[in-house]
Amino acid sequence: MATKEDIRSSRRLQRRTLAPEQILAAGEAIAQHGVAWAETISPGPAATYAVYVGVAFEPPTLPLIEALHKAGHRVLLPVCEPGRQLSWVYWTPATLFVRSAYAPIDEPEGERLESSVIAAIAGIFMPATAVDRDGNRIGQGGGYYDRLLQGLDASGQRPPTIAVVYDDDLLPSGSIPAEAFDRPVREVLTPSGVVRLDDTAGTV
Repeated sequence: MATKEDIRSSRRLQRRTLAPEQILAAGEAIAQHGVAWAETISPGPAATYAVYVGVAFEPPTLPLIEALHKAGHRVLLPVCEPGRQLSWVYWTPATLFVRSAYAPIDEPEGERLESSVIAAIAGIFMPATAVDRDGNRIGQGGGYYDRLLQGLDASGQRPPTIAVVYDDDLLPSGSIPAEAFDRPVREVLTPSGVVRLDDTAGTV
């Protein structure tokens, strides 16, 4: 079995072959399917979702963020903190971004909320480099989201969680080695739709 780093490197190389128009189309499709998923789990017409800003060759998520906002939902974006912890800032179209002190990304400015806020939201859109059909996920290697999910799982307050990848990043069962600290996902959001890993024939 390939190591996580081998898989991460391979997927990153594959993503770099995508043309700008393919990336743009992926972002638009992810927004459409992501809002549909959000509305299936929303406790009401105005719910809160945790999202992230896809950068470089990651699946674009800004169209999803904007679509959720347009639909009347609130969006929390992550900020990297010491000890591989995350805090969260509410996004609006006026939100400004600054370079992170801990990761090669831009992060939102604004009041930072502790991760305990995530326990009460409607759902989490998570970054991933790859996911296999067992639900094992490879992130960017920082471990921020595994720590977040570990805390939510321990408290029994984990909201519905979906990993965002390109279609080719969904790998066959057994492709990704699982470690004790890993937290699997049960749904994956791709440009082609939502894949439920407990029923991989179903997409929306």
